[in-house]
Amino acid sequence: MNHLPIEKRAQILGLLVEGNSMRSITRLVGCSINTVTKLLVDVGQACSEYQDKAMRNLPCKRIQCDEIWAFCGMKEKNVPEENKGELGYGDVYTWTALDPDSKLIVSFLVGRRDYEYAEAFIGDLADRLANRVQLTTDGHKPYLSAVEGAFGGEIDFAQLVKIYGPAPTAEQRRYSPARFTGADKTIISGNPDMAKVSTSHVERQNLTMRMSMRRFTRLTNGFSKKIENLEYAVALHFMFYNFGRIHKTLRVTPAMEAGISDHVWTLEEIAGLVKEEPPKKRGPYKKTPINL
Repeated sequence: MNHLPIEKRAQILGLLVEGNSMRSITRLVGCSINTVTKLLVDVGQACSEYQDKAMRNLPCKRIQCDEIWAFCGMKEKNVPEENKGELGYGDVYTWTALDPDSKLIVSFLVGRRDYEYAEAFIGDLADRLANRVQLTTDGHKPYLSAVEGAFGGEIDFAQLVKIYGPAPTAEQRRYSPARFTGADKTIISGNPDMAKVSTSHVERQNLTMRMSMRRFTRLTNGFSKKIENLEYAVALHFMFYNFGRIHKTLRVTPAMEAGISDHVWTLEEIAGLVKEEPPKKRGPYKKTPINL
């Protein structure tokens, strides 16, 4: 991206993090789809590497975890038999861990919704925390063994399972979820404060993701065709959310509230995370003789 001015890169990133599709950005900015894709890949990879280094020894006291569904390439029912269970075909879940006090996304992982990815996600989360925390998840069973393996007994862990009423009629089922009727809170380990057992903040973050990334918008053709591009889009989204977007309640960014940043990052700064490659030196021009 050496030939693209930093202002143009920032403009493209701004459109990406505000939920525009790749094709609409090409029309708005006047560049090729390959340019937008390459910028997403380069900046997304840089954002992932930066957050991996910055999100360490975090002084969080509470954590909420959840998984949000998307799909890659095709719906799960259309996946060929030889690609069943292969990441990048069909259902894909993004695991997220949020600090409800600072609103910081502490850890995230794109993968499948199984024991293997639960252990990888919770293990990564444990490595980033400086103190004992209170953790709340939904009733997804892989969390039980994953939390035990990563934290042992050094955590206050509870699960919240929401209860819903009868399913809506066939005509309404596609767009209207069942009515929420209550929730069961269960202590798994430690001594969690039951008044603070909640997944509401991280579930609200799911809405932010769907509104801010076209790849997560339902009933469109903007879904990811490659799993790598989905991972880069998620990394870019959380980089902007954590470091570049002022939270309306906090009046600072989540990273500033958590003490890992001292200012609001601009899109130019985020674009500048990509290391500039030195221009290639060209040799002297040699005229090739023409033999007649």
